[in-house]
Amino acid sequence: MATRINKYISESGHCSRREADRLIEQNRVKINGQFAQVGSKVTEEDEVTVDDKIIAKKNDFVYLAFNKPVGITSTTDLKIKDNMIDFINYKERIFHVGRLDKDSEGLILMTNDGDIVNKILRAENNHEKEYVVEVDKIITRDFITKMANGVPILNTVTKPCNITQTGEKTFKIILTEGLNRQIRRMCKVFDYQVVSLKRVRIMHIHLDVPVGTYRELSKTELSTLFKLIR
Repeated sequence: MATRINKYISESGHCSRREADRLIEQNRVKINGQFAQVGSKVTEEDEVTVDDKIIAKKNDFVYLAFNKPVGITSTTDLKIKDNMIDFINYKERIFHVGRLDKDSEGLILMTNDGDIVNKILRAENNHEKEYVVEVDKIITRDFITKMANGVPILNTVTKPCNITQTGEKTFKIILTEGLNRQIRRMCKVFDYQVVSLKRVRIMHIHLDVPVGTYRELSKTELSTLFKLIR
């Protein structure tokens, strides 16, 4: 059965489908010695190489819940200082699902299953992500109401969200989208600066390991995850 080349590469654990398309466009992917094209299809009989190294589908995938520290960059680019891959130093090639900015800490999923990345990241899936946030001054009821109703940033308006004040300067917020530095930008509109930001949940997966460590997802978590992204 033929498989699209970007799916084949993602299922090898090499990278996500999106990154595979970039590699193809850069003429770094070959099928049986010939440069691949975006949309090409392959079978198990074909030889696929990336940078002239043969890759093959994986049968066993790794799924990790990692508690990213502040100062670590969500990237697989080993040329970037303090990148996530060097920090984790995992025995197999893995990559992150989504991002968490360098100044933030908390839960991020890591895997070598490239096919699952796009499914999780699809905006239309409306997957919840929960954060705990501290700001630089006392929070008002008006601030909470306006944050919840949608904030104009990045030439759009954020989706309505669930936000609960938890202290004089702290709140919990649940988002179903992932705009660049979204919470920090939302707060800045109302003249608040984020002092600390931690992601504590992605969908049904909760942060429960110390900063800088990771654990494998449980069978129950994986079963629920696959149902949610089906």
